[in-house]
Formats: sequence, structure tokens, C-alpha cells
Amino acid sequence: MSAQAQAEAIPFPGYSRGRIDDEIVNPELYANEDEIHVLFTKLRAEDPVRYMEPTGFRPFWSITKHADIQEIEKQNNKFVNGLRTYLSPIEGEEWIKSMTGDTHLFRTLVDLDDPTHMKLRALTQSWFMPPNLKKLEGRIAGIAKEHVDRMLEKGNECDFVKEVALWYPLRVIMEILGVPREDEAFMLKMTQEIFGPGDPDVASETEHKGDQVAFSGQRDASVDLMQTAQALFEYFGAMTIDRRKNPKDDVASVIANGKIDGEPIGEREAMSYYIIVATAGHDTTSSVTSGGLLQLIKNPGELEKLRGDLSLLPSAVEESIRWVTPVKHFMRTAMEDYTLRGKTIKAGDGICLHYPSGNRDEEVFEDPFSFKVDRKPNKQIAFGYGVHLCLGMHLARMEIKALFNELLSRVSYIELAGEPRNTHANFVSGLKTMPIRFKPA
Repeated sequence: MSAQAQAEAIPFPGYSRGRIDDEIVNPELYANEDEIHVLFTKLRAEDPVRYMEPTGFRPFWSITKHADIQEIEKQNNKFVNGLRTYLSPIEGEEWIKSMTGDTHLFRTLVDLDDPTHMKLRALTQSWFMPPNLKKLEGRIAGIAKEHVDRMLEKGNECDFVKEVALWYPLRVIMEILGVPREDEAFMLKMTQEIFGPGDPDVASETEHKGDQVAFSGQRDASVDLMQTAQALFEYFGAMTIDRRKNPKDDVASVIANGKIDGEPIGEREAMSYYIIVATAGHDTTSSVTSGGLLQLIKNPGELEKLRGDLSLLPSAVEESIRWVTPVKHFMRTAMEDYTLRGKTIKAGDGICLHYPSGNRDEEVFEDPFSFKVDRKPNKQIAFGYGVHLCLGMHLARMEIKALFNELLSRVSYIELAGEPRNTHANFVSGLKTMPIRFKPA
């Protein structure tokens, strides 16, 4: 690390933490929405393409403008996923490499490049497209009703995250995947360990003990991700054997019997496929559902506007997605020299795309720090852009809309009953607790 980088600190109003290069990877900072957005606002205005040298991490270019994120994502031949997909400390990368032979714990769709990426994606893509999801609309509405029923049965208070938002999208994706209801608690635990290994609450609740960490940037976390991965591989390995013998009308059967160029997909790719569907398929939706409701509570005028005109539900869902942006970043690696805003990104350089920053870009969103249920246009990029556009985005929208529709029709009043708290994670994060008080309609 250069002497300049070591000595550098960038003070600015509203931000009183440490060196900006270290803070941009700090899981703790992502639990404080105000502080992380002050940092992103500063970067967008003064250094939108910035070379970062965080302590303990390989350097990378930090990209914070909406247009720049799109420019990089649409050129997937020049900026690849496979060499580096997440922000991870060098120690974590080396540990994973010693176990797997590369820097990835899994080989999911987000870790792969074309042509393998597109061939694997094509196996299940029809399952997650609107024509097929239309057939599931009634079932999803039924699951939403079931979870609001449970919420109302608890009286007039609950922790919306722990008792509703975590379990509702989990049940939806488990049905689509083919995981039985009795295994939901296991799957939720695995998801929290993968996406939040540096969060103190996740670390304290897990049975796994160790000092390895892949995504959090926090090297004293107590989640052993290799044990988590092994547990998931064993679970889905058994499912693969079952679905090959007894295929069903579910996504697990598609994966278990999937072929590329006439050959069965590799075991690691198959296991990773299950994992990305099972984990990312509910954790992000949970974060948007709870985060969107929080903003409706904080903005009662917007809540009443939505309650008075349910035709605004689609735009309210889109605004919730923009506001929360549960996936905080993805990495790319430049395959050739490239000039962006006068900066030369060298071949081999890492690039970090900061989606929450892109979704607050003042050049794209009017009054970006206001939550508006009728915001139009809304060019949010929480689902990414280009060939890696989120496979489950249509399902996520359908789920959030169904739950909001059920809540608004059955709850006449809602307020906070305690302090909401976010997870400590720099990759995928959102609310981990949100106590609410409510009155049935």
C-alpha cells in the first residue's frame, strides 16, 4: 500500500469515521444507512471512479454512478465475473482458494461468465419468467395471506422481520425449488451464515466455530463458511439423487437432470445452482419487503397514498427495491485497458459496482433521498444490468406486491414498536429486526 494511501483520510460533513478506502468494505458501515449514503454521495460528486486500497484487501476501482455501472455491466466480454465476484479480504480469498482451487466458495450463475453462464441460466429461466409465474400467482397470494394470518394471530405487536419477512419469501422459493416445509429453518440458517458471516448476531447464533470468512471483510467472524457449504452440498446432493430417481414438477428436478451440450452439469455447478436459488431467492426479497414497509411507516403520507390507490402497488414495489437495494455490490475484472471518466482501468484490475449508490444518483433520480410510492420513471438497478440481470426479479416483484396487498387490506394502522436494526454485511444486507405495533382493519 502506498504511503499516500496509508496516510489518507477524507473528512467531510456528516461522516466522522476512518479512512474512506477501509470504510467502503466495512460491514459495520452498511448497517448504518445514513453513513453509507453520505460516503456514496461524496464519491459520486468528487471521485466516482476511485482506486481503492483497503487494508487487507486487493485493490479495486470503486464505481458509484448509475451510468458507469450500466456501462460496465453491459460489456460482459470486457469486464468478467469469474475472476472476482465479491469483496473479500485477501485472507478469506486465500483460504477459499486452498479449499476449492479458485476464489469462489460456490460456482453460481453470478460467479460464471459466458458461454457457461448463459447455458446454465437457460436451464431454469422459463421457471422465473412472467408466463410461468402467472400460474403461481394464486398460490403466492395464498402464502401471503397465511403469513399475515399468523401476524394478526399474535395480537397487535410482532417483529416483522423475524416473524413475517424472513419466512414468507422463503416458503415461496422453497415450494418452487421443491424443499419441504420442515427444512425451512435449516435453509434460513444457512442463508444467514452465507450472507452475514460477519454479523455479530449471526455469529453468536450459529453452531459453527472458526475464523474463516469469505464475504464480510471481518476476519474474526465465528461462522465457518466451509462447514456451511458442506452442509448445503450434502443436503442438495441427497436431493439430486432423489430427483434423478423421482423427478417432480419443480426447479430441483430441472437442476438435477440438467445437461449442457448433452452432458450432465458438474456436481459443483449443480450444488451451487441449488444454493443460489434457495438463498438469494428469498433473502433479498425479505430485505425489500421489510425495508419497504419501514419506509411506508416512516412516510405516513406515502402509506395513505398507496392505501387509497392500490393501482400504485407496482410502482411502490419498485421504489422499495430502489430504496433498499439488498445486493450492495458485485465485482468485475477488466480484461483489457479501459478509460472511464478520464481514469485508466488496467487489464486485470478489480472493479466494484456499488448498486445502492447508483440507486441514489442525483442525475437519474429526482429527489433521490425521498421515498415516493408513485415515482416514475424509476430506473433502479438493484437487479443489475445486462446478461447478469437477476433471474428471479419477476418473482420478487410478484411476492412483494402480494404481501403489501394483503397487509394494506387487513391492517388499518401500523407503527414502529422499537428500533429497527440492519445486518452487518457489505455484500447482501437488510433489516434483521423491526418491531411493529398494528391494528387489524
